[in-house]
Formats: sequence, C-alpha cells, structure tokens
Amino acid sequence: QVQLVESGGGLVQPGGSLRLSCATSGFTFSANSISWYHQAPGKQRELVALASHTGGTYVKDSVKGRFTISRDNAKNTVNLQMNSLKPEDTAMYYCNVFHEGSNYWGQGTQVTVSS
Repeated sequence: QVQLVESGGGLVQPGGSLRLSCATSGFTFSANSISWYHQAPGKQRELVALASHTGGTYVKDSVKGRFTISRDNAKNTVNLQMNSLKPEDTAMYYCNVFHEGSNYWGQGTQVTVSS
C-alpha cells in the first residue's frame, strides 16, 4: 500500500531554514510526480511544490527563490528545502502522490515560523 511519511518540521524563527523530507513506499516512485502541499488553520490545502517524474519542478510564486523541491529516486524520497522562512509559511505540510486514480497523503509535519 502507498505510504508517505513526512519529517523535518518544527519551530523556527523568521529567516530560518528547515528541510522537510517525505519517505515513500508502495508505488513506483520514479514513475510518479510527488508534491508538497500546506494547509494553515481555516484555509484550503494548497500546492506548494511539485517534482515531476519527467524531471521538472514547480514551486508556487510566493515561495520562489526560497523553497526548493528535489527528489532522490534511489531512496524513494522527496525533499523540500525551505529557506528565508516567513510567518506566513506557518502551516501543516503534507506530501502527496497521485497513484492509480487516487490521491495519497502523509500524516503531515508542522512548520511554525515565529519569533
């Protein structure tokens, strides 16, 4: 079965950095796009970044230049390097894969940016 496990979240001051990691299993990692979403309290879950199985990447405009998504097909992991963090980045961050017609999510990892 598909499993996604996020790690790396925490409490960080504005301007700080975190590196999130998503460990995956249960599907052919190299054949699927993997993405990061975040969801703040009272708000919709929102796409943050995507690493395509074809090698392309996408990050939303508000985090361009600060966040970088990468994947390691040998380890079946996807990472999100988050630099220059802002309070508005505070959210639960989820790893996602769309596999055989269904969306799969990890348990989430909390990122809190506060002084």
